[in-house]
Amino acid sequence: MVLSRVTMDDLDAVHEIHSDPLTSVYHPGGPVTDRESSRAMLDLWLADWSQRGIGYWAARLKDQDEVIGFGGLRQAMVDGDEVLNLYYRFRPSAWGHGYAVELARAALRVGKALGPVVAVIRDVNEPSHRVAERVGMRRDRTIPYGGVPSDVYVA
Repeated sequence: MVLSRVTMDDLDAVHEIHSDPLTSVYHPGGPVTDRESSRAMLDLWLADWSQRGIGYWAARLKDQDEVIGFGGLRQAMVDGDEVLNLYYRFRPSAWGHGYAVELARAALRVGKALGPVVAVIRDVNEPSHRVAERVGMRRDRTIPYGGVPSDVYVA
């Protein structure tokens, strides 16, 4: 897998992945419903790179153009603490191949030198819990986040 900074050329993939009901099962707001929301999301990710020098990557299989997922680190306030929040979301066709684990490991390598890294995962999202645990994160506590109970994993 190849990880690269997101660019405006990734807008179609951002929308396809985040508007898919399967990828949004555990997201409290459900799937993104319009292209403008996808554009706003991508604009935030691009701003992270230009303002902070860190952000989300587009994930592709080697020698392929299709984006299979997104993820990485963003600064966030979690339970009153400023942290780097680990995120990963992949197309359903990419599930079960270890790509989320690969991306998460890369993000943790980068993030450990920059500050505390957490993953805030909805309490019922067992697949994401497994990814966090496979990369050595441990569940620390459960908090309300985005209006739903969520587990905070720490690196």
